[in-house]
Amino acid sequence: MELFWAPRTRSFYALWALEETGLPHEKIPIDIWSGQQDGADYRAINPMDKVPALRDEGVVVTEAPAICAYLADKAPDSGLAPPLEDPRRGAYYRWLFFAAGCIEAAYFEKMSGLEVDPRRAGWGSFEQVFETLAGELESREWIATERFTMADLMVAGGLKYGMMLGLLEPRPVFDAYVARCTERPAYRRAEEINEAALAEQG
Repeated sequence: MELFWAPRTRSFYALWALEETGLPHEKIPIDIWSGQQDGADYRAINPMDKVPALRDEGVVVTEAPAICAYLADKAPDSGLAPPLEDPRRGAYYRWLFFAAGCIEAAYFEKMSGLEVDPRRAGWGSFEQVFETLAGELESREWIATERFTMADLMVAGGLKYGMMLGLLEPRPVFDAYVARCTERPAYRRAEEINEAALAEQG
């Protein structure tokens, strides 16, 4: 299994996910600052010229939530996804894809000053996205089930990004949730790998 990645990018989701599963893999750095992702070799893996990408015995998976879902199913004993027959699988899918489908779009709305009609925008609005998340997290420790799953990885990662950029006003419910997720040993290992790669780049 190979992870094509670059530090300080959405690759971090996949890096963290792999640390959570413990699955053996090789990390293949892509120098996005020199434009390596635009070359023919990498475009054959991901024509979108983006990282991360995962290749597993000929299977290529791109997009962070898809990689997380794939890895959770490759490591069923990890408990990072409810079993297929579990009714909680619905909530797991909902929040796993909410991160990329709604959280990222809401950030774009805010950063660009875009005025949207919530009835037409697929994510609704910035306010709807984060009020919905806050409402869910007020009553539960984890977003989809009674334990940490890949959905938490994606949602907490998205919230942390917004906090770092000052896009989200402080909320105790978000602070506590992100802290729970980022206290995990797998997160810390992924951060160490990320920071080492950044240091190596200079």
